[in-house]
Amino acid sequence: MEPTKKETAKDLFLHLLSAATLYLSVIGFITLWWQYINFAFPDKLNVPGYGSSIYNTLIWGTSMVAVTFPVYILISWIIGKDFKKDPTKRETGVRKWLWYITLFVSAMTIIIDLVTLVYNFLKGDLTIQFFLKLIVILVVAAAVFGYYLWDLRKRELPSEKPRRLAWITGAAIFASIIFGFLLVGTPAKQRDLRFDEQRVGDLQQLEDAVVRYWQSKNQLPKSADDLKVLGYSIPKDPETGKVYEYSVTGDLSFAICADFKTEFKPDPNLPRPQYLYFSQTGVNLTPQNWEHAAGHACFGAVIDRDFFKNLNVPAEKLVPPVM
Repeated sequence: MEPTKKETAKDLFLHLLSAATLYLSVIGFITLWWQYINFAFPDKLNVPGYGSSIYNTLIWGTSMVAVTFPVYILISWIIGKDFKKDPTKRETGVRKWLWYITLFVSAMTIIIDLVTLVYNFLKGDLTIQFFLKLIVILVVAAAVFGYYLWDLRKRELPSEKPRRLAWITGAAIFASIIFGFLLVGTPAKQRDLRFDEQRVGDLQQLEDAVVRYWQSKNQLPKSADDLKVLGYSIPKDPETGKVYEYSVTGDLSFAICADFKTEFKPDPNLPRPQYLYFSQTGVNLTPQNWEHAAGHACFGAVIDRDFFKNLNVPAEKLVPPVM
């Protein structure tokens, strides 16, 4: 009969923490590669850019792997040292329960993954993006299942396989994280993107205020200060504190400008929303898509008077009043 060892509170803590960090590392790693697939084979309904969740999800996946995997390696190293001192600890109940549960979860993931693969193949819905995501789950689940099945069966101590596997896995995760930084940019670039998102949001508010002023006064404001009569607080650049530029270019046309840190180009294949404005002749950057280069960019707009007449509704119902 194999010797058993009564588990202590320390054993419970170490094995629970090891299992938890393993699961989080796996989730983070899969999340990373799913987002890489989204970038390589973009969905027209989820294109990287302003308001996209892909960047945020990618950053979360990177953060999760960067923190949890080193903790998992550290805890595994501590557990391995305990095994060397007392080999009977390998037979503790908490360890076997946790890793057999892990085997069960991995096996079910593989089975469900394969069933989904066959189902979508037979339906003819197997896109390259969907297929690659299934492959990522299958490879990761199979790797976890294979390693822990071997670990639960092995009896020889010590073994160099866990150390080699840790190095290989660590190298793969490190390469994935570096690839993520190359893809989405450094934290400084992400900060610049967030500032630019705020600038676009401010310009959209400024646009709305100009149209509301025209609806109430039947003329465009001569300057941004005129908008204060509507109770509108003129936004300022979130980084520099400068007031955004506004100028009248015609009876029904105006332009607004801002200084951007990054470039933004929306996908031309995506349908554009129905705006109340049409691009001014000779203006390349318009409020219809907010495309801009890094640096000073202006957006021209023309109010379509007929648009409001054809709606046949009071102006105050068409555009919500400023609170």
